[in-house]
Amino acid sequence: MTGFVRAASAEWVKIRSVRSTAVTLGLFAFVALGLSWVIARGFSAGGPESDALLPVFFGLLTAQLVLVTFAVSVAGAEFSTGTIRASLAAVPSRGRFFAAKMTAVGVTVAVAALVVELAVFGVVSVMLGDAAAPLTEWWTIEALLGGWIHLTLLSVFTAALAVMLRSTVLSLSILLPVLFLSGQGLGNLEALKPVVQYFPDQVGLVIMRMTVPGDPQFGRDYGAWTGIGILVLWTAAALVGGWLAMRRRDA
Repeated sequence: MTGFVRAASAEWVKIRSVRSTAVTLGLFAFVALGLSWVIARGFSAGGPESDALLPVFFGLLTAQLVLVTFAVSVAGAEFSTGTIRASLAAVPSRGRFFAAKMTAVGVTVAVAALVVELAVFGVVSVMLGDAAAPLTEWWTIEALLGGWIHLTLLSVFTAALAVMLRSTVLSLSILLPVLFLSGQGLGNLEALKPVVQYFPDQVGLVIMRMTVPGDPQFGRDYGAWTGIGILVLWTAAALVGGWLAMRRRDA
């Protein structure tokens, strides 16, 4: 077993051994399923086909706040409690430690997001019946795949930022209002939209088909896969920043 695999396994043990993991991921599932169920109950057929995905992704886009909280807590908790010193004593290579932590966060979120997304899609499909988005159509598969990638990358992005800031509270204080509360409103202001539309949370709206290019009010200047590319760049930049912060700062 290589040093990286051992380090990643240790990070996974940390994640699954704390009660907050089950509570937070359970809350993510509850919010996503609950909100999607409420939206599906009030859904009316007759609009564009892609509107059938609205009940699926409305709940997931709201529940992603819980996933971000989970990712930030996993990455930042050791700095807040001081246990980072023991972790670095066990894994002296800071680059390996950082890579192992980000991998553990990414894999955990990827599995949770996939399971919950498919469960939400199944519940909504049963409720909508013939009006549901068909899983046999590429646009449905593309949206589900994009949504899963978005939730995973966004969580890794925020986890890396938590390492840069070295604080769970500070990270959440910045991320939640800026990326998810203010960003949604700012992204629709004509003066700010040319810049804000490329923020990570705005990219999610396009990937999950909550808006489409050409929409005069909510449309963005790019499509779903371009949006994923933008999110990849945001995530890569955060990972580089987190790695540099881990290497250059004292525990």
